[in-house]
Amino acid sequence: MEKRLVFWYYFGNVNPKLLKPYNPKATEARVYELWEKSGYFDPDKLPARHKDPFSIVLPPPNVTGTLHMGHAAMLAIEDIVIRFERMRGKRALWLPGTDSAALATQAKVEDILYKKEKKTRHDIGREALLGRIEEFTKESEATIVNQVKRMGSSLDWGRYSYTMDETRNRAVNEAFKRMYEGGLIYRGARIVNWDPKLQTNVSDIEIEWKEETAPFYYLTYGPFTIGTARPETKFGDKYVVMHPDDERYKKYKHGDTLEVEWVNGPVTATIVKDKVVDMAFGTGVMTITPWHDQTDFDIAARHNLDKEQIIDQKGMLMPIAGEFAGVHWKKARPAIVEKLRAKGLVEKVDEKYAHRVATNSRGGGLLEPQVMLQWFVDVNKEFKLPHSELDGFEKGDTVTLKRLMQGVVESGQIEIIPDRFKKTYFHWIKDLRDWCISRQIWYGHQIPVWYRSTGAHDRLNGTPSDSRGVETHVGIERPEGEGWEQDPDTLDTWFSSGLWTFSTLGWPDKTKDLETFHPTDVLETGYDILFFWVARMVLMSTYLLGQIPFKKVYLHGLVRDGKGRKMSKSLGNIIDPLDMIEKYGADATRLSLIIGTAPGNDLKLSEDRVRGYKHFANKLWNVARFVLSNTEHGGFEKAKFAKEDAARMEEFEALKKEVTAHLDKYEFYLAGDNLYHYLWHTFADKVIEESKEALKGGNAAQKRSKQKLLHLLLEDQLKLLHPFIPFVTEELWSMLPHKKQSLLMIEPWPI
Repeated sequence: MEKRLVFWYYFGNVNPKLLKPYNPKATEARVYELWEKSGYFDPDKLPARHKDPFSIVLPPPNVTGTLHMGHAAMLAIEDIVIRFERMRGKRALWLPGTDSAALATQAKVEDILYKKEKKTRHDIGREALLGRIEEFTKESEATIVNQVKRMGSSLDWGRYSYTMDETRNRAVNEAFKRMYEGGLIYRGARIVNWDPKLQTNVSDIEIEWKEETAPFYYLTYGPFTIGTARPETKFGDKYVVMHPDDERYKKYKHGDTLEVEWVNGPVTATIVKDKVVDMAFGTGVMTITPWHDQTDFDIAARHNLDKEQIIDQKGMLMPIAGEFAGVHWKKARPAIVEKLRAKGLVEKVDEKYAHRVATNSRGGGLLEPQVMLQWFVDVNKEFKLPHSELDGFEKGDTVTLKRLMQGVVESGQIEIIPDRFKKTYFHWIKDLRDWCISRQIWYGHQIPVWYRSTGAHDRLNGTPSDSRGVETHVGIERPEGEGWEQDPDTLDTWFSSGLWTFSTLGWPDKTKDLETFHPTDVLETGYDILFFWVARMVLMSTYLLGQIPFKKVYLHGLVRDGKGRKMSKSLGNIIDPLDMIEKYGADATRLSLIIGTAPGNDLKLSEDRVRGYKHFANKLWNVARFVLSNTEHGGFEKAKFAKEDAARMEEFEALKKEVTAHLDKYEFYLAGDNLYHYLWHTFADKVIEESKEALKGGNAAQKRSKQKLLHLLLEDQLKLLHPFIPFVTEELWSMLPHKKQSLLMIEPWPI
């Protein structure tokens, strides 16, 4: 009885909702619908005080998958930024969208097709497959969008984009055409990452390097000993490469020849001197296979050497392999080694040689480097800059794409957070190769190139050939006339993603959105795609617009399990963000991904951690119940603070400035941590406890001072916490007596 009387004394007049524990399930969907109906996700519908533009583009999640913890961290960080800037009076735009993930999507649909119908894409044809893919992506797209909303993401859904929609397709074709006409896109025979399983080449980001232990063979090659883990590629080896300063081989001159006994008989070997050779590795001598290795290809290009294909695009050995022709290289390898051994050419074998092999992360197949006639972006070609708003560059300057990518970061026009990743960025740009942008899949932006002549069919097979006499048309639309055949290849998905900051704003049209919101203010993404996506966006934007794509790059780390391991199905340690939202709410899930995690650092996440932040949401709810029950009748607004209450307000003013400074510097983890500890250990444990006596039995002046203090502190804490935990703060804001007609999401930032 006594406990109920105490409860009634403090909470008898409070909003009935507060009498129950906070229930995220009963709150979040309703609050999100309220936000959407308000229209305030659209910067054009914000109140008049919102003036200066601020924009972010959402790194588009793949339509093939579901939300994972990496996505959840990204969404939490970006929503903090956009809500903070919106409350500061910015016309804040967060652009939503999804990515086709063309290779992964096609592979998944093809897998479904084969499992259900025992058919391949070739059985049903291109148009039928594309129809199946469209059905699949529409369903997946809806799932992803719903999951993004579950995180509380305040995206302007009216500006939603998809990398394969009509507007983005036109932008892709326009970009290709302009870069081709500018001499920066060319067709050439170069090394690509070929996947014999999926029958396409893949970009560097699709490569998954796997450690394996395999035999390493030391072979006699004339007077030299060479080493290889792939004896099946050695049939065409007719060049011996050594460092020009290697004293062990100074008697050999560049261009010398000698006869050596090899797998299928004698060959004429030519000596090549090149500084790329590591004199300290092995014997300091190597033979090269220019068709099937990037380093060897580069050596051959420098010295104008022959390049000969040993393994075909299905993994079968070519006629040069003699008796092994037509045999898959895996099956042929032991037989080749036995033949070399029988000829006395195997010196020794290291059975425990540890090395990395390249596999396709999208399908698991081993990648086989191949020389193929493909489309490339030339990153080293000099050209006159067509337009420029770039620091240190003027219109008409002679530049390269590589120089542009370096310069805008060197000048500080683009800031990378944390700063240590600048070194990694510059190292990658320095070694950047021409970017292969064509893929041999059916789903994606089909290359806007048409051919007319019989020679076109050689090109369409994707193999180097003499294309003289082939009429070529590059453009936005199919050319007029008969006999035109469009290149069947599609563009690398990173080509369309590279346009993301401006294609989403209506480019190539000169739209109001493009004029207002580009360059965007910040690009937030994982550090693992700094090079593959971020650098390509810099490349595209600086050339096509003469602008940087964003002013800051904020890189978050990877989300790992509580033991620091990468989350994977095989380990059974995946934490599903939707499960966490269902159990503990989106606010708790968001805080668990922010507090304690500095930019660029990996996060160890466990369910216990998420559960802990649910307790924080409950604490805020209970604190608000106490304050509202003691302040809802008002009458304290003009009260003068008692000395100790004035000191508490001064202490809180310092906290507000500190939190704002942290957010300005993208130190979200510090801002969140400060707010967490203030609410729990200062406001709840000290301020509220100190107020109880005055509220219960103090004089009128003391009581009004405490009421004013509690009310102001709660009100401003809700504002400060809103970017971090938007659902519970918005719900509590609606219960403040005179705030029911406004939304917390557009309240002025309290400083």
